[in-house]
Amino acid sequence: MRTGRDLAIAALLGAEEFGVATAALVATGCILMRKCHLNTCPVGVATQRKELRALFTGRPEYVVNMFTYMAQELREIMAHLGFRTIDEMVGQVQHLEMRNDIKHWKYKSLNFNAIFFKEPVTLDVAQFKQEEQDHGIDEVIDWELIKAAKPALQNKEEVYQELPINNLNRSVGNMLSNEISKLYGGAGLPTGTIHFKFRGTAGQSFGAFNTSGIRLELEGDANDYFGKGLCGAELIVYPDREATFKPEENIIIGNVAFYGATAGEAYIRGTAGERFCVRNSGAKVVVEGVGDHGLEYMTGGVVVILGEVGRNFAAGMSGGVAYVWDKNKDFSPKVNREMVSLDTLSEEDKEIVKGLIEKHFQYTTSNVAFMMTQDWDTYLDQFVKVLPNDFKKALAGRGISLSQQIADKNVVYQDIVIDVAHN
Repeated sequence: MRTGRDLAIAALLGAEEFGVATAALVATGCILMRKCHLNTCPVGVATQRKELRALFTGRPEYVVNMFTYMAQELREIMAHLGFRTIDEMVGQVQHLEMRNDIKHWKYKSLNFNAIFFKEPVTLDVAQFKQEEQDHGIDEVIDWELIKAAKPALQNKEEVYQELPINNLNRSVGNMLSNEISKLYGGAGLPTGTIHFKFRGTAGQSFGAFNTSGIRLELEGDANDYFGKGLCGAELIVYPDREATFKPEENIIIGNVAFYGATAGEAYIRGTAGERFCVRNSGAKVVVEGVGDHGLEYMTGGVVVILGEVGRNFAAGMSGGVAYVWDKNKDFSPKVNREMVSLDTLSEEDKEIVKGLIEKHFQYTTSNVAFMMTQDWDTYLDQFVKVLPNDFKKALAGRGISLSQQIADKNVVYQDIVIDVAHN
């Protein structure tokens, strides 16, 4: 979307909303160098380097002017076609036709007749949005959670309640986290202030974006996106009391768990699906096995895996640390070694792993965790440490221990944060 003509065509095709992103960026000075991820933007748009940020010449007025010109051109086209409002214009494809002067060998053979066909309708058939969509928000379980958590929200009193759950309950705890954030900001509430225990099968995104002060305990299993965007809460999951399978040999949470998590802890008695902890930047997680592409693009946090992993492990991992129990000595071939190296555990590493496994047993009564607590010397020697090469150099160069970085994930970036703040 770059011009008023683009907006007019989109509306005639049925659009009621328009996204103008790249053009607005160009209006502020972007020259589409496609260097956004390299911190070398030559016009200061997408960089944290002071000398490059000084080159930024954009102003809000430039974007305002661009939208003003787009709106003016759209109004002229609407007047020419006889439309007073966008609503009148939406879906009126009979006002579009194919150009007859196209010479390009591929484009000239395109046939848009099906797209430009307008089904005859009577005046009582709506051509644009007439009523609000019902997303079922009034029925979500979070309203019950918010009501039960009022003592914690108002007076920081500890709250505990047990509830049933099923896979219709999605994004559990999300709206409750919003209420906490509105009152207490990013800091949230003290750990474990609000504790809800569920029994059943949770829907997608259980615990997604949950903030500090919340502890969600699930007896059962969960679907995909478990803990997505986790930002401070504690998540605990273990099989139902009547389950007869071995948790460490069965998947208990789905794919893409903890995608983009920034903080918090989780203890999973059982295995997870594919793409576990992708883009995790600060969460501490214990799990008993993961599928393919685990820890892809991870930038921070700690992951302890007490079981098997799939192929392409740690691809693009640039930060954080993982500890994998290599009981069958078959872990190394599954690792994408482009950015990480494998090491044995130091004494510091062993203390980190012990602390997390002890918590895992405390919260989930895991058989695997219990077995390890009975013979630390044997099992800790079977773990492999996965650490990104550049991240390792950054810690060493700043004299920061892994424990310090785990306690405060931003300590390794402190000088960068200060530079940006002063700039």
